[in-house]
Amino acid sequence: MDRIRIVGGHALEGTIAISGAKNAALPLMIASMLTRDTLTLENIPRVADVGMLLQILSHHGVDYSVDGRRPGDDPHASRTLHLTARDIVDTTAPYDLVAKMRASFWVIAPLVARMGEARVSLPGGCAIGTRPVDLLLMVLERLGAEIEIESGYVRATARNGLVGAEIHFPKVTVGGTHTALMAASLAKGHTLITNAACEPEVTDVADCLIKMGAKIKGVGQSTLEVEGVGSLSGATHSVVPDRIEAGTYAMAVAMAGGDVLLERASPDHLGSALEVLGQAGAAITINNEGIRVRRNGAGISPVDVETAPFPGFPTDLQAQFMALMTKAKGNSRITETIFENRFMHVQELARLGAQIRLDGDVAYVKGVKELQGAPVMATDLRASVSLVIAALAAKGETVVNRVYHLDRGFERLEQKLGRCGAVVERISGSN
Repeated sequence: MDRIRIVGGHALEGTIAISGAKNAALPLMIASMLTRDTLTLENIPRVADVGMLLQILSHHGVDYSVDGRRPGDDPHASRTLHLTARDIVDTTAPYDLVAKMRASFWVIAPLVARMGEARVSLPGGCAIGTRPVDLLLMVLERLGAEIEIESGYVRATARNGLVGAEIHFPKVTVGGTHTALMAASLAKGHTLITNAACEPEVTDVADCLIKMGAKIKGVGQSTLEVEGVGSLSGATHSVVPDRIEAGTYAMAVAMAGGDVLLERASPDHLGSALEVLGQAGAAITINNEGIRVRRNGAGISPVDVETAPFPGFPTDLQAQFMALMTKAKGNSRITETIFENRFMHVQELARLGAQIRLDGDVAYVKGVKELQGAPVMATDLRASVSLVIAALAAKGETVVNRVYHLDRGFERLEQKLGRCGAVVERISGSN
């Protein structure tokens, strides 16, 4: 099993190209099942979750190809996928596939919308709480599907097709909004979605569906209207830059010090996170190339944050920000409101010398003068990268184990940091 070794104490200088957003790429790939035509997706990140989802889609009969590298191309350029679901050959998504990645449960929406039936295993995924699928199933029921749960599988049927309806989410849900948009696009009649998620990744999926022929109004707002169509066509769409990757590297620069341009990063997608970083002492400037983050030798200021749906502070940056606050000059408070059990990184940060006290969904962080390198263990995707951020400023050597979590969502992290002066290397094999 691979590990990542980091020697702390080196400022970051240079440019980091931000990849396409994994959290947009996955639902966009699933949306390819809504049409018999080819959906071409550009700016797809080279992360493990994309490869896993390709296996799952292939199981259902989706053919795919990946553009090869051309002469003169950047060897680290993102990929272009061509996905064609001409014939759905299997409407069952088995446990051994779905359990490996929770987002794959979303195949239930295009399967029911297009084929009138689906049998999908209840999901697995990161160990950050139960993350129930009840709101996703509520969407399908509102649109006329019959839902049964048996032997760990959800069976959804709509023999005569889905029918438009009013869908109100009692709480904001990204997965539920993805499900509603995909299913309603092929449902008969009008669908009204209220309290919808406004995350940039949701907007990206809606924009792509519109290119495919879906009739969606209110994109980017909490109220969406969808007029169902008989069929969707192929399209070409470029995935938005990954705001979580951009925010992660911004916090790495704030932690290690230095001056880095986050190329292609969108400030509109990171408003609250950039504001918080500014309060912590980083200098943020916006230009046509992306976002520039600088921090000189001045100390890190403590900031209290509370995670919230977009445009609030992202839950997917909570662990990274906690790592930054371990070196703040004072005390900070971090409140997690989205997922339970998302403080699994705390014990590993403590191995580096962090002082963090937990009280329910609140973490109280007392900044320390110095972190010390140590062997640590990644527990999930965002927790793993928080350990990397802490290690960049720790004295001595840190080895992060179980980095397959990192590979699920970060494209060539050690190379991107290494190009900017970090002493970081991947160690292959197991110990």
